[in-house]
Amino acid sequence: MAKVRKAVIPAAGLGTRVLPATKSMPKEMLPIVDKPAIQYIVEEAARSGIEDILIITNRGKGLLEDHFDHAPELEQRLEQTGKWTVLEEVRRITQLANITYVRQKETKGLGHAVYCARRFVGDEPFAVLYGDDVIVGEDPACGQLIRAYETFGNGVVGVREVSPEDISKYSSLKVSPIRDNYFACTDMIEKPGPGEAFSLYSILGRCVLPPEIFRILEHTQPGAGGEIQLTDAMRELARRDGMTAVAFTGTRYDMGSKLGVMQAGVENALRHPEIGEAFRAYLKELAKQL
Repeated sequence: MAKVRKAVIPAAGLGTRVLPATKSMPKEMLPIVDKPAIQYIVEEAARSGIEDILIITNRGKGLLEDHFDHAPELEQRLEQTGKWTVLEEVRRITQLANITYVRQKETKGLGHAVYCARRFVGDEPFAVLYGDDVIVGEDPACGQLIRAYETFGNGVVGVREVSPEDISKYSSLKVSPIRDNYFACTDMIEKPGPGEAFSLYSILGRCVLPPEIFRILEHTQPGAGGEIQLTDAMRELARRDGMTAVAFTGTRYDMGSKLGVMQAGVENALRHPEIGEAFRAYLKELAKQL
């Protein structure tokens, strides 16, 4: 079985739910304390054993590319002023993985964005890490899915249960237990209407796919929202070959929503080695005024 060594990060969305902040800044660059969201995602991929990453971008995403590039003037200044710890961190960002970029010239949906990666992927299995979803945990979520792929040999989706009120905003999967946090998935639907949901299990931000997905995406028609949905292509894969669903561990933050951005900032500030203690004290004092 081929090793999963490539990952695709779709980051071409417009970020309309967090305007006006994203009018001139990609939502993937919104900071979580002192790191942009996209860095958390790339670090997760690297910790999972991914060697090559393709980030799908579009117009106005230059800041994202610059973040993972060298900044000679900045590095020189940090060296001159003896800020060695910061210098090491800045240089480490450029060495996380081999990162390349391709533009999705038209925003036709997540399925179309992933299809743009077909030449990069070639005939290998690959991970997809959604650019909206930051997942923080001891065991990287992407790595959990890769282990499931190596165990069961079919496509894998990362799932969580969502509320009955929210299932219509996500996908719904037809699943049956295998063991522990593993489930067999044989069907799915994107943004189900009343009475259409299979379960409250939904794909949240991560999957590992075989290269056959590109042949399916070639003939996938626009679905929910008039876009080419990756879920519709994975549904065909699930019905034909079956897929594995993994209820991954870790805390997920929806960086495409204002509340998710604030939750990510607050919770990770509390864990931050530099400011965590002081921030906790600040919140305790603030809570007295609520």
